[in-house]
Amino acid sequence: MPTQLKSILRKFLIWKYKYISERQFIYILSILVGLLAGLGTVALKNITHLIKELLEGKFIKEIHNTLYFIFPIIGLFIVHLLVKYVVKRKINHGIPSTLFSISKQNGIIERYKMYASLITAPITVGFGGSVGLQGPAVSTGAALGSNLAQFFHMNTKTRMLLIGCASAGAMASMFKAPIAAIIFAIEIFSLDIAFTSLVPLLLASVSAVVTSYFFQGTDVLFSFDLQDEFQINDLFFYVVLGIGTGLASVYFSKIYFSILKFFNKFTSPIKKLIIGGLAIGVMLYFIPPLFGEGYGLINNLLHGDHKAAIGNVPFLENLPENIWVIIGLLIGITIFKAIAMTVTFAAGGVGGVFIPTLVMGSVLGNVFAKIINNIGLGFHVSESNFTLIGMTGLMAGVLHAPLTAIFLIAEITGGYELFVPLMLVSAISFAITRYFVSNSIYTLELAKRGELITHNKDKNVLMMLNLDKIIETNFISLKPGMTLGEIVNNAVAKSDRNHFPVVNDNNEFLGILTLNDIRSIMFDKNLYETVKVSSLMHSASDIIYYEKDSAEEILNKFKSCGAWNLVVIKNGKYFGFISKSRLLTAYRRKLIDVTA
Repeated sequence: MPTQLKSILRKFLIWKYKYISERQFIYILSILVGLLAGLGTVALKNITHLIKELLEGKFIKEIHNTLYFIFPIIGLFIVHLLVKYVVKRKINHGIPSTLFSISKQNGIIERYKMYASLITAPITVGFGGSVGLQGPAVSTGAALGSNLAQFFHMNTKTRMLLIGCASAGAMASMFKAPIAAIIFAIEIFSLDIAFTSLVPLLLASVSAVVTSYFFQGTDVLFSFDLQDEFQINDLFFYVVLGIGTGLASVYFSKIYFSILKFFNKFTSPIKKLIIGGLAIGVMLYFIPPLFGEGYGLINNLLHGDHKAAIGNVPFLENLPENIWVIIGLLIGITIFKAIAMTVTFAAGGVGGVFIPTLVMGSVLGNVFAKIINNIGLGFHVSESNFTLIGMTGLMAGVLHAPLTAIFLIAEITGGYELFVPLMLVSAISFAITRYFVSNSIYTLELAKRGELITHNKDKNVLMMLNLDKIIETNFISLKPGMTLGEIVNNAVAKSDRNHFPVVNDNNEFLGILTLNDIRSIMFDKNLYETVKVSSLMHSASDIIYYEKDSAEEILNKFKSCGAWNLVVIKNGKYFGFISKSRLLTAYRRKLIDVTA
């Protein structure tokens, strides 16, 4: 930071301290964060729309379908070059990386994330990558919020709150749904539901929505006014839809991690790019609606235009219209949307999971309604309502965010009259998915590593502790062949500790010797040459393994063994000790830091 800017910032902070309270300043920052998140989201949408217009222009309109083979590879290659030569760092998925920053980095997000997704996600989606923009929008907004908090020297708690405000702002701007955006921030980022956090979230959400209206008017991603009321006679079908969306959510999650695991076998990014790009191109050629995010598909299904939703499928132009062919094609879209999305990620594309979930859910709900209406048993349900509620079921299941799912669909469609089926399908889908998949796509890998922040404050604080700052290494090591005289003269006399680790020549931990073990004989010089460490040492009460033990597990080890000091093993070698008092002191400080 230039010296002049530092001077200005210092003067401003002094002025702020005198005239503006901390709470008032947080309110101001939340409005600013909402504005910035809104601008970032608008930029993402407009850049993506511009790229699509260029690719669908008159110049290549006639051969557009043929170029579906080429577009994804071109887009992925451009993204690869941008990541390698401009960003120069790996771009992780937006929401999981933000959750990791909150849980393990005290809400500090690197500056490059303010622009990395902004320049790569539109190219990925614009060139046909079957992913969404919500994740990149959240990633960009969260980075802006974090860096703004760092710029004004805000504490950890405020930094995390502003990240939540930015996330709410990004979603509010994307969907023009401020209430659902607040619930999203609370549900996904585990923010406290308290007055101190709710007001900033409200301000950020409203600020982002106003920004979106200012630049884009009343245009929304998909608009639909309810035409059919909820019928109590359809309740059974909604239950079955909830089961169907739950199973589809399990499929979505399983196929996501399976494809990523397959692509991880390839070490070359170029090989991943080529294989993934070709696979996406083939899928787009045969199933054109998989191109990009898929909002056109949702809109067409909501308005009953399934022919436009399916698009120009090769080899089927001259087939007579048959509803069961339409249903079959829509089922194909449902199956392959998750595959196309994951392959886009695996091949190096940048995007989000949120919007593909909406697309898949809308198609599944529409298919379900069409089957009921055409099976010949005299039933009739609203296809548009089932399309909407299918989106809710997939969101609740895949993202493990049932409240966000309910309020988002209700808010963006004005569908509050559908609250009963929305809640029913969401609850069933979430319960089924949670049974088979313990965490969402966003959080599964973080949960496996013990790095997932939740609404449990105790676990959150323990997870945020930096173990490197707690481990003490200023202990004198002993060798098993050392005599009592060497222990007294070379260890006890030169150390202010009463614990001495015993290691071999490779620094592998063998046991422990304490001052109490030799207190009764340490002044008997007749034993100095005959008594050795190997006859005095004993096993440790328990051992902490640096690579796998979390702070919570370490605290449980202290609780179960009753010791005040436990040895730490790192990479199979002795590393140091952790004391219970030091761990609890660090816990207390972190608790004050994140909850003050």
